[in-house]
Amino acid sequence: MKQTLSYLSRHKRFGIILLGIIALNIAYGFDPRFTIINLLWIAISIIKIDKI
Repeated sequence: MKQTLSYLSRHKRFGIILLGIIALNIAYGFDPRFTIINLLWIAISIIKIDKI
């Protein structure tokens, strides 16, 4: 449980960004390019943090 909490706290800004992406898709209509680009950016950023 402690490991999970530290992982989530380390990546909470990406969770906030993910919620923002979902909110923008709901508010302005689904744009697949926008969504895919942002999800790739989040994935790459998380992978970089995990390797540090």
